[in-house]
Amino acid sequence: MASEGSADTEALVQTFERRFLAARTLHSFPWQSLEEKLRESSDAELLLDILQKTVKHSVCEKHPPSVKYSQRFLSELIKKHEAVHTEPLDELYEALAEILMAEESTQCHRSYLLPSGASITLSESTAIVSCGTTGLVTWDAALYLAEWAIENPATFTNRAVLELGSGAGLTGLAICKMCQPREYVFSDHHSHVLEQLHRNVLLNGLSAEPEAAAEAGSTQVMVAELDWDEVTASQLSALQPDVVIAADVLYCPEVTLSLVRVLKILAACQSRHTPDVYVAYTVRSPRTNQLFSTELDQAGIYWEEVPPLTRKLFPYQECSTVEILKLTLQGHYGS
Repeated sequence: MASEGSADTEALVQTFERRFLAARTLHSFPWQSLEEKLRESSDAELLLDILQKTVKHSVCEKHPPSVKYSQRFLSELIKKHEAVHTEPLDELYEALAEILMAEESTQCHRSYLLPSGASITLSESTAIVSCGTTGLVTWDAALYLAEWAIENPATFTNRAVLELGSGAGLTGLAICKMCQPREYVFSDHHSHVLEQLHRNVLLNGLSAEPEAAAEAGSTQVMVAELDWDEVTASQLSALQPDVVIAADVLYCPEVTLSLVRVLKILAACQSRHTPDVYVAYTVRSPRTNQLFSTELDQAGIYWEEVPPLTRKLFPYQECSTVEILKLTLQGHYGS
């Protein structure tokens, strides 16, 4: 029983660690389980362990989440401690005092732990919509697609990958770190998103300079501007992707139709072979999803659902329904 309780405690601490580093909403944390554990024992070690794996985490101290987020988290942690123990825990109050002295920024960091022990850190906007775009934050389908890629590395290993609508860059960074593609092209259209993509690539130890990648024997990375309504066959053909991916890009009819346009061009410009295409999306609007499948059918693009994941690595909303479609391009469309 002792070993079972120890395993439960370890899993609880890990949940707090992963959710805090990724700056997930506080209501998604297992607060009730924590309070139950605290009532079982008068030992403060559990709270100190959580403190070290969250606010005091080496990744977090270098690239912290927003000040307001850390403040609210520590306040909730202190509240749980005070509900059970009468003696204050100085370390919690000292950590909160440090946070209260820090200056807030319009940018924050979210970090994700990989199975290899490495991590991905993203600089993101603290607002869901910023600078007129939603591309400055990471959405659930990007996390899900990254998980799927880590489970299926052979899909990307030693291949050229083009990502459409890269956003903050989470999926591509995970693939570059875990799947060893030969080339990886991050792409987006909004200028602020492209600037952030460049920063996040550098933040995670990658370089968009071909010479640097060649010298290190690593993935050749590029950050490209692609306007789906203006991109030409020659632009896409020059990239010569073996795999094309996109995550959370089916959020409105206009963007969905633009994506189908790009897929048609890709099919037409790949004379010798067509790339494997994977589109991950959160099921929000049945109408938009139906539009996408109807447009694919009318274009003669075969699609099938990819089997669901066998394990979950990253923290995202359990209530979210995320699906991945594998598309087969036929290679006979005009642009």
